[in-house]
Amino acid sequence: MQPDETDWKIISILKEGYVPNNTIALELGVSEGTVRARLKKLKEAGILQIRALINPDVLENKQLVIVAMRVAESKLLDRKAEELSHLKNVLSVSIASGRYDLIAEVLLDSNRGLVQFLTEELSQVEGILASESFIMLKNYGKYV
Repeated sequence: MQPDETDWKIISILKEGYVPNNTIALELGVSEGTVRARLKKLKEAGILQIRALINPDVLENKQLVIVAMRVAESKLLDRKAEELSHLKNVLSVSIASGRYDLIAEVLLDSNRGLVQFLTEELSQVEGILASESFIMLKNYGKYV
């Protein structure tokens, strides 16, 4: 499924924050049922996910960390990205170009969280050659 113009308009409205279906319908000149049905199809197709996001800077005793990794073999990229995405506290994993093969966003406990993640979780994933961690000290426009 590829979103059409109306789907993109619905997505654009929701990107700004929560808006009730009937408000979206009024703005687009369609029925509330149309909005509801389109949202359902977008969710089922894996195109859209609706959830609440939190500014990581307001979370006490948590830190957002970016972990960049190199993988032993390129043919393992998909498998390793999927495996990493299931680790506790991993928010997302992306296959990247450049110096690193995989980039993970991880929300960890401030005190020893990174050490625990690297030594107890990431170390269990075979095929990761090296990693470099970047602790996000302050975020602007970032929600997790």
